[in-house]
Amino acid sequence: MWKAGKLYLLPVEGSDTQWYKNVLQNSSIRITSQGAEAALIASPITDSAQVSSVVGNFRAKYGAGDVKKYYAKFDVAVLAEMRRAPS
Repeated sequence: MWKAGKLYLLPVEGSDTQWYKNVLQNSSIRITSQGAEAALIASPITDSAQVSSVVGNFRAKYGAGDVKKYYAKFDVAVLAEMRRAPS
């Protein structure tokens, strides 16, 4: 979910989600959408208040019912930001 110039991701099975476990080992990720691709740096969010904020934003945007239907665990989130070009 895009908010305030930042991309927040919510792993479907929280910290048990495989791609989240991969992010802990390697923060470089690629996201593809509608033919566009971006290289991003992913930062885990584990603070419960920050995770709750991300979950609340997902509920506000997508509806509480859909979030409950598709997401099973709410213990982590991820902030993905564009890579900085080397100076």
